[in-house]
Order: sequence, then structure tokens, then C-alpha cells
Amino acid sequence: MTGPIQTFTLLQRALHWVMAACILAMLFIGVGMVSTVGPEYLSLITTHKTLGIALFALALLRLGVRARSGAPPLPADLPQPLKLAATASHYLLYALMIALPLIGWGMLSASAYPIVLFGPVRLPAILPQSDALRTILWHAHVYLALAFFALILLHLAAALFHGLVRKDGVLASMTTAALRRGDVPRP
Repeated sequence: MTGPIQTFTLLQRALHWVMAACILAMLFIGVGMVSTVGPEYLSLITTHKTLGIALFALALLRLGVRARSGAPPLPADLPQPLKLAATASHYLLYALMIALPLIGWGMLSASAYPIVLFGPVRLPAILPQSDALRTILWHAHVYLALAFFALILLHLAAALFHGLVRKDGVLASMTTAALRRGDVPRP
């Protein structure tokens, strides 16, 4: 590796790790929801809805911060197919972070379920009531969530590949490892 590692901004790193924890929780809550008929179902669905809308807002914020601050460049010696895969996977991650909550919101709207975030705070319906539309959106939500989980595993594998095999600074750019080594953060 040559030169200092450029890092994401502190805000970008904080958003990344907060969202990573929330998304992981969301995936497990989603699995718990569809696998239970017990009394905890209602609390799981309430948490899932609230966390989904929070993640939607954070994803929009993160996208804005990314547009404003950019990202450190990928290593120059990274093969072009891996650069394309990194770019495509990031576009897909952002797309799914935005699409999944919108699809969930649409599904609940089509089901005529109230979308209560907490207390009296409710979201308006964004689609008309329709059983057929609800079914389509439910399937889309489930299959896209599974694809999202697979993409997250791929993202994690790529991060570990960069951090443990290539040791090229890509993983360090999203952690504090670069700062602990005394490398200069990107302005």
C-alpha cells in the first residue's frame, strides 16, 4: 500500500455503522415476525414498521451526505471487474435501503393498516386499499429482503477480503483503524 489511507467522514462512518446495526436488527425482526403467531407478533411488527421508517430517513440522509462528501477512491491496483462490482453493489445497497421501506409502507397502505410510528404519530397511506396490490408488494418485500440479506453478506465478505487479504485500506476507510495508525482522514 502506498500513501495514506483516505477515510470516509466521521458522519459517513457513524451513519454506516448505526444503519448496519439497525438493518441487521430489522432482518432478524422480520424473520421473527413471519415465524411467530404468538403475542410478541404485534410488538415485532410495530418495531419493524418504526425501524423501517427510521432507516428510510437515515438512508436518504446518508445518500445526501454521500453526494456531498463523496467517497475515498478505490485502490488503483484493484482489477476493473472488482471496481465495477463494488460500484454496482453500493448502488444496489442504497436502492434497497430506500425501496424496502417504501414497499413496506405501500403494502401496509394497500392493506388499509394504520402506520403508527409511536403514540399519535401516523404516516399517511401512499397507495389505495387493494388486496391484489398488497399481495404483490408483500412478495416483493420478502424477496427483496432476502436479496438484501445476500447482498449484505457479499458486502461483508468484500470488506473482509479487503481488510484481511488485500490489506489495501478499503476496510480501514470505514473504520477507525486508519485513524489509530495515524493516517490522515479525508477532509
